[in-house]
Amino acid sequence: MAVRAVRGAVQLERDDAEHMDAQVGALLTAILERNGLTADDLISIWFTATPDLHSDFPAAAARGLGIVDVPLICAQELDIDGAMPRVVRVLAHVESDRPRTGIHHVYLGAAAALRKDIAQ
Repeated sequence: MAVRAVRGAVQLERDDAEHMDAQVGALLTAILERNGLTADDLISIWFTATPDLHSDFPAAAARGLGIVDVPLICAQELDIDGAMPRVVRVLAHVESDRPRTGIHHVYLGAAAALRKDIAQ
């Protein structure tokens, strides 16, 4: 079993805790489903949010999905002029038998524009 990293992001329509929970939950669910993973395969997850998001911690969505025994951390993205607003990014470390080329990174909605090279 290898350790792999899975990337993902979603742009929120507004800074609202319920909306963040739903969108980040959908992102995490898509990451797990598209990579054939379960919560038991997770090692840790890093969440970042752009500086314009204040309503909640993105990691709260993971806890809401039942991911309760995995280390989670939240950080703030750099405040870069012209950067896409209201974005939550994810970097999940997982155990997987998939080769690195078999990992599916997930960029939902408008966030797909962030990484056209790896968005699926």
